[in-house]
Amino acid sequence: MQDTTDLAATRGRIASHLVGRERELELTFAAVAAGRDIVLEGPPGTSKTTMLKAITDEWGIPLLFVEGNADLTPAKLVGHHNPARVLREDYSPDNFVAGPLVEAMQKGGFLYIEEFNRAPEDTLNTLLTAMADRRIEVPRVGLIVAEPTFRVIASMNPFDNVGTTRLSTSVSDRLNRLAVGYQDAEAEEGIVRLRTGASGPLGDRMVSDAVAVTRATREHPDIRQGSSVRGAIDCLLVARELAEIRGLTDPADEGYPPLFYDAMVVSLSGRIHPDEAAETTPELVLRQIWEDRFILNPAVAEPG
Repeated sequence: MQDTTDLAATRGRIASHLVGRERELELTFAAVAAGRDIVLEGPPGTSKTTMLKAITDEWGIPLLFVEGNADLTPAKLVGHHNPARVLREDYSPDNFVAGPLVEAMQKGGFLYIEEFNRAPEDTLNTLLTAMADRRIEVPRVGLIVAEPTFRVIASMNPFDNVGTTRLSTSVSDRLNRLAVGYQDAEAEEGIVRLRTGASGPLGDRMVSDAVAVTRATREHPDIRQGSSVRGAIDCLLVARELAEIRGLTDPADEGYPPLFYDAMVVSLSGRIHPDEAAETTPELVLRQIWEDRFILNPAVAEPG
């Protein structure tokens, strides 16, 4: 077991890979350092994967991704015997192809199951022994004992109820839980700037506008789920290329607002989900957000 000084130093090195998320990182790191499994509950694009990647990179262990869906069977999670070799030989351990659960246990990695509550109940029940005892018995293979750094990490989107199931008490009782929400505007601007390398007057305005319109999609009354910061990143990248194509270099140019609307349509229309009861389209919602930003309240959108 590492002492407090080592954990604090490790946490500091991990934090250098992130923008913000100090509290969420500290709590997640504390849980996995304590040997616990955890579910991170929050919308997409809230740095959950980035946090886990930073921790596993620091520890020098793999991060294995699994997408939770109706097709995730216990055999896909645990593994299977190679059918061709079984026909030629037999059900020997050498013919076993490890699934992500067994691979994570053997390598001491994090098994990261996204959309955890979309997986079938019998598949999730396969994890119970692995989480409780750190070992599983695989037929015709034998006992698989996990390395000390093995963890089960799950993620769920609280805004998406389509095709999801409620976790059983047996599963949820074995998981710690942390709600991970969107960061504030300043942190998201820092993320966009870091991911895009935006600079200069035009870049500064694009960062501010991209984050503002993206955050507005989360607050619009006709939108069930808005875009994550990934939408802001793509919005800026598309807008920057459009500026290059159209020869626009000055953020005060009259061509900037229509250029930015075009970038919004490309980058955000597929990321926002209108409420089923709202008689609207993503394009109409984005047009309204654009008008609020650039026409009704233009002073907010002006550079500086």
